[in-house]
Amino acid sequence: MAAQFGRRLRRGATSGAIVAAAVAALAASQGPGAIPPPTDNLSGDTAIGAGDATAPHGGGGAGGSATGDSPYYTDLPPLNPPKVPGVAPTAPQVPIVTGPAAAGIPATVLAAYQRAEAAIRASDPSCNLPWQLLAGIGKVESGQASGGRVDGNGTTLTPILGPALDGNGFALIQDTDDGAFDGDTTHDRALGPMQFIPSTWAVWGQDANGDGKKDPQNVYDAAQAAGMYLCAGGRNLAIKADLDKAILSYNRSTEYLTTVLNWFEYYGRGAHTVPDGTGQLPVDRSDRPAPGRPSVPVSPSSPASPSPRPSQDRPSPKPTDPATTPPSKPAEPTKPPTADPSRPDVGTPVEVPPTLRVARLKAGTATLTAVTGSTFAQAASVTAVDASGRPVAGVSVRFVLPATTDARFPAGATTVTVTSDARGVAEAPALRAGEKAASFTIRATVPGRSSLPAAELKATVEVRKADALTRVGDTALTAETGARYAEVTVESRLAGALAPGVTVTAVITDSTASDAQSADGPSFGKDAAGNPIRTKVLKTDAQGRLVVAGLVAGQKAGDYVLLLTAPGGGTAKVALKVTAPATTPPATPDPTEEPTTDPAPTSSTSPSTSPSTSPSAAASPTASASPSA
Repeated sequence: MAAQFGRRLRRGATSGAIVAAAVAALAASQGPGAIPPPTDNLSGDTAIGAGDATAPHGGGGAGGSATGDSPYYTDLPPLNPPKVPGVAPTAPQVPIVTGPAAAGIPATVLAAYQRAEAAIRASDPSCNLPWQLLAGIGKVESGQASGGRVDGNGTTLTPILGPALDGNGFALIQDTDDGAFDGDTTHDRALGPMQFIPSTWAVWGQDANGDGKKDPQNVYDAAQAAGMYLCAGGRNLAIKADLDKAILSYNRSTEYLTTVLNWFEYYGRGAHTVPDGTGQLPVDRSDRPAPGRPSVPVSPSSPASPSPRPSQDRPSPKPTDPATTPPSKPAEPTKPPTADPSRPDVGTPVEVPPTLRVARLKAGTATLTAVTGSTFAQAASVTAVDASGRPVAGVSVRFVLPATTDARFPAGATTVTVTSDARGVAEAPALRAGEKAASFTIRATVPGRSSLPAAELKATVEVRKADALTRVGDTALTAETGARYAEVTVESRLAGALAPGVTVTAVITDSTASDAQSADGPSFGKDAAGNPIRTKVLKTDAQGRLVVAGLVAGQKAGDYVLLLTAPGGGTAKVALKVTAPATTPPATPDPTEEPTTDPAPTSSTSPSTSPSTSPSAAASPTASASPSA
């Protein structure tokens, strides 16, 4: 084992200077052929890492390590660096899926590393964290999440747990999480793709995929937490001393440092994506190396033990007794491998799924226009193409309508997913406009490729129009104040054809020359507050007609106008007359009739009641000559 360690340490010392020089460059740019880091989660709704890359108080790993010095994988990368297939410097960055198997990183795992780099670059640019360092640690800690056995959200299909840290060959760490993360209520265990122990995760855990949980078994959460842990204490990973300290804070082992640096340097020279679940699994682990397995892979430039080729300038020895001993025929030498030793073994080519081959979605050129309540004449479509512009069949494409429109796909759907055909064309099903007239944008994306820019398709819903409104019939419309008018029927047409579904605005005005609402004229009734309604919006029926009913004359007699207008220029003006109610004049006397003399009032002219004019009183002899007087 000492010899094995020695070989690795010597190799680490040789590459250390190269690693230090490479960090700054890697921190500022991605490795060859890498997929650009996604900026949102799989649903496209929540920004990944935004606001999450905040280091907790207390520094990083003081007095301990992120993993509790748990066991790790000791496999080393091939001696020959990967030679990624050439892509012109100006060509778009697309997934590369060929190269040495050791250089393959599962797609979701690689996306998590690159996303963590982007988030920490935004929050702590002076750290200069390259994703290749996270990849090196992820390889050593979990074999890139067990070869990428993760679901679409980046969570491991089965929990990754290290051995119990019970002091038997490992550190002794009593349980700190009551088994919440590792299921062990006696001792702690390292957790997840980046192998945090529970007490470290409690401080550094992150929610990088925006699902509301800080999950050490999620590669996005774990990768970002690891990056922040490595950057703690103001480290600048472009400086070799800080880089070494950061790695050793993760696991305090010189052998661990060397192994991580070797993988970091290897990925820095080239890496490619492989489908999730197909990554190369490591074999040797620090607590149980495989017996008889060489620690350093044999270089392809030094084929293992080939049979010696006969020298061309040294003939075979002659037999000592040619008469009795025939010359022996030399054995057929074993030829060394004929492959070019300077080229790495690329292994078995991986079939690239269409989702990874697509480099761009080209929006269709059809004009997407419809009137309210109708089906769009053209379908929304995109074409999936690869980096060379060739169509890619079998790509799942998701079309999403914004919340600002009431247009809908069949069955009232706002999202549909279709597959591109042999021409690379993905065509959405028929889209039907709602009643809201406005422009909106349809977004087309590839599920699982959140880093791929969405294609945007503009669509417009227009109002229905009428260029002519005509009253049906010509009966004069007259009503006394407060009385109802007869119904008014109006027909709408566009370019001579009946125009159904047209919105018509009806306003009561004071004259044909005015379009302002009248203050005194007829109304369409009263609102809840008792105020007259003199403006109303109507719609033509399936035959292009509308009926104005319920018109009531106002309290002021006069001439008014019912003004009807429609989008498209259609106008109609209908005269309305309000008359005052009829009144009864006073009766005139007939001159041929005799006037009637009323008797005098009895109170002043009655002869029987007036004492001063009564004849009996005046002639009475007793009034003045009474014999007794």
